[in-house]
Amino acid sequence: MRKCLGYITISLLVPVLILFIFLSYQEWSLAQSPYHVLDERIPIDSVELSQTSYMKAANGKVISEISTGEKRTYLKLEDIPLFLENLFIVTEDQKFYDHAGVDLSGISRALLINSQNKTIEQGGSTITQQLARNAYLSHDRTYNRKLSEILYAYQLERKKSKPEIMELYLNAIYFSNGAYGIEAASQYYFSKPTGELSKAELAFLAAIPNNPENYNPLKHFDETKKRQERLLKQMVAEGDLEQTEYEKLIKTTIKLDLSTSVDLYPDYVTYVHQELKNLVASSEGLTKSLQSPDVDIRQQAEVELNKKVEKLLNSGVTIHTALDTKLQTQSKTAVQSKIGVNDIEGALVVIQHHTHELVSLIGGKDYKKNSFNRAYQSYRQPGSAIKPLLDYAPYIEETGADINQLVSGASYCSNSYCPKNYSGDSYGMVTLRTAFAQSYNTPAIRLFEKTGMETSFKYLEAFDFKKVSKKDHHTSSAIGGFEYGMSPLELTNAYTSFNDGNYQPARAIIKVTDQKGEVLYKWNDNSKEIWNKSTVAKMRQLLHETTLSGTARKAYFPTDYIGGKTGTTNDVKDMWFVGLTANYTTGVWIGRDKPSNLQSIYSHTPHVLIWKDISQTAE
Repeated sequence: MRKCLGYITISLLVPVLILFIFLSYQEWSLAQSPYHVLDERIPIDSVELSQTSYMKAANGKVISEISTGEKRTYLKLEDIPLFLENLFIVTEDQKFYDHAGVDLSGISRALLINSQNKTIEQGGSTITQQLARNAYLSHDRTYNRKLSEILYAYQLERKKSKPEIMELYLNAIYFSNGAYGIEAASQYYFSKPTGELSKAELAFLAAIPNNPENYNPLKHFDETKKRQERLLKQMVAEGDLEQTEYEKLIKTTIKLDLSTSVDLYPDYVTYVHQELKNLVASSEGLTKSLQSPDVDIRQQAEVELNKKVEKLLNSGVTIHTALDTKLQTQSKTAVQSKIGVNDIEGALVVIQHHTHELVSLIGGKDYKKNSFNRAYQSYRQPGSAIKPLLDYAPYIEETGADINQLVSGASYCSNSYCPKNYSGDSYGMVTLRTAFAQSYNTPAIRLFEKTGMETSFKYLEAFDFKKVSKKDHHTSSAIGGFEYGMSPLELTNAYTSFNDGNYQPARAIIKVTDQKGEVLYKWNDNSKEIWNKSTVAKMRQLLHETTLSGTARKAYFPTDYIGGKTGTTNDVKDMWFVGLTANYTTGVWIGRDKPSNLQSIYSHTPHVLIWKDISQTAE
């Protein structure tokens, strides 16, 4: 009885409230406009419905659908069949084009039904009220919420036209199973756009929002079908559908064709999400604050960044990436087949060095989305793979030395630091070409010392290795003895400088666009020169020699250009190979997450063979 009285109170208060506003307008205007109060308390100049965003590969294929709770693809009213619009008007709100947001006769009808059932079965809500509830309020069946719903509906009618309200409504309502709006429902239940649905299918979907749980087609298909028939019958009764067409539509077989959310290439997609945060931070001027030594400043910047990224992804953007889907699939296959079933892991990075685009990235043998991604989150000692960047290129750049110049390969010992060549042998004077190709340690250290530690590290600073610090400024770094090291992505990226002497961060994201195709974000990187042309030419010869007669002979295949460098850390805990072809720079790392000896597979050179498989495919 109390609930019934509550509804009666509402039905009486609404007209009284409206009458009071109009009769008291002059007095209100002398003090403060009621419209001003409403606008202040209920500002709804814009209605923002969260939408699904998409990530696309270089070929335009969608590789990931991104939603933070509501799957929705916004559809303009002109793209929604008029039949569906009329169906909702007839079955939900016949006076939609006449009322100002609230239909008193609808409330009266609901009061009658609710009093008979002694529960709140119907609320007499107009389409505008339903939109207000879906866009701004909860679905709690309370009288306070009902009063709020009326006020929001009134505001919507003031601010929006009827077509705008209808458009928002058809995009806001819930169709069960995570689908919000007619287009998401159409794609989910029938795997096709709304414009391709039959009238029978449209009516079937229209049956769901009234009670998404009871009319969930996956659980209660028959109940949904019965309600579809009732809706169509109601259209006949209102003269909006011919009896013959009604009979035809209810006999039409409804066959669901469920679609699944697209979520492919988890290694690459996970990295893109991280890069998106970096891109937004860079574009919005938050990078400096995120790197601040002040913890409070960093945390505040992180909160602000997360809000911006969440808002962006809820706005239905498209993230265009450089992913080569064919190469990504083959990269995964190569890593899995060459490592085998064991606890050994691998990571791989492929960069198109002319465009600085990250076209493939493998974060692990059986990588799962959002797990530890070894391609960019794992920092390992590089072994001899650092020699081109820290020893040879800086020495050649500073001195102009020829690759046939001699350097001592004899034993080395300084301040109790006495590193050995991998073979344990002591060599006499050898050419830079031989020392590089055979990866001798003592010649590399001597070149490092001749250039000067600070000078050598100055060149390395240009590559923005995150974990390299002053603590690494010691002799053992010349042969890979870093405190933390670098990630496969960082090291591969640095090697791209041996293409033309310039360095520019490789990016997975080409651009981020809104639904109109307008660019919202894109990288604006500047290329910086690291090596002169002469140094690049000599380094490319050295890298090439390594694949012809050096430690990477198994990598060789006939092509326009091929060159690279292997790297092995102490006790064979890490195995690297980073190399270039005419168009790509590719890096491979193999090791265990908990570093331990890999001697059992070392002779099989899986890192080199993986690189060869991918490089041949890419070229």
